[in-house]
Amino acid sequence: MAIRVLVTGGAGYIGSHACKALARAGFEPIVFDNLSTGWKAAVKWGPLVQGDLMDRATIDAALAEYRPAAVMHFAALSLVGESMQDPGRYWRVNVGGALNLLEACAAAGVRNFVFSSTCATYGDQDGVLLTEETPQRPINAYGGSKLAIEQMLQDFGKSGGISHVIFRYFNVAGADPEGEAGEQHLPETHLIPLMLDAVAGKRPALTVFGTDYPTADGTCVRDYVHVSDLADAHVLGLKRLLDGKGNAVFCLGTGRGFSVREVIDASRAVTNREVPVVIGGRRAGDAAALVSSTTKAIEELGWEPQRSTLRQMIGDAWAWAQKPGYDA
Repeated sequence: MAIRVLVTGGAGYIGSHACKALARAGFEPIVFDNLSTGWKAAVKWGPLVQGDLMDRATIDAALAEYRPAAVMHFAALSLVGESMQDPGRYWRVNVGGALNLLEACAAAGVRNFVFSSTCATYGDQDGVLLTEETPQRPINAYGGSKLAIEQMLQDFGKSGGISHVIFRYFNVAGADPEGEAGEQHLPETHLIPLMLDAVAGKRPALTVFGTDYPTADGTCVRDYVHVSDLADAHVLGLKRLLDGKGNAVFCLGTGRGFSVREVIDASRAVTNREVPVVIGGRRAGDAAALVSSTTKAIEELGWEPQRSTLRQMIGDAWAWAQKPGYDA
């Protein structure tokens, strides 16, 4: 029988790709999702438990029925701008939901926990290659809520014996190269799908938020990682836990940042179409540059981000954008 893994947020963008990677590696993903931002049609590699992390009883029931060996926790509110406007919702849902989940895991004897964290825990640290040891100083409630969960995991490791792997990842992009999963948010907020919608005429233009940042061309710089590479790292992190190697934190990026203008230029090369652009002001909570070190993940996990070039990430996202997408 395949080892079961409860995947919260498994009907979402990153979670669905992780479920495919888990299934391919011989695990059985059990999706736990309230479908507020996820899609039933994205659940293809294991059963769906429709539940909310704010409802402890539903979590307890799922753990009792499926008895997973581990949890992968993706479910969260994740819009930086919204977190600046309504921080209470982010603390209540992200931190409160994670607390319910960890308490349920401790009670059920689930001792392995893979957590989807974020580079937003670092805040704005321009000119610094961010490593696992870089001080964390979040500048928005989204990053603050994720940092609180990281700290919570440390405490549950001491009190409840829950071992964890924390992944702080950077800008996730692309789609499953085989076309079985992709990115679809309502509303969409990520640069590459917004850009491709503008290219395809689904929106009038791409808004570039700020051209006066202290970067080479004035636009924000981010480290982009292919979603399938990211999913592979989660499987490696899970195997590390199952092998009894203990707690760890890993940054997941490529070590190379690209500005918004560079991403737009790459899109022209991939799609052979112009990107209509309008210039907007800076968004509150946006850092100027966030770039990851990859050394630890490569050396300790054996992770190889093979698909994380701008050309492939935009190309796979462009192929997904030509499909009908999810509607249920």
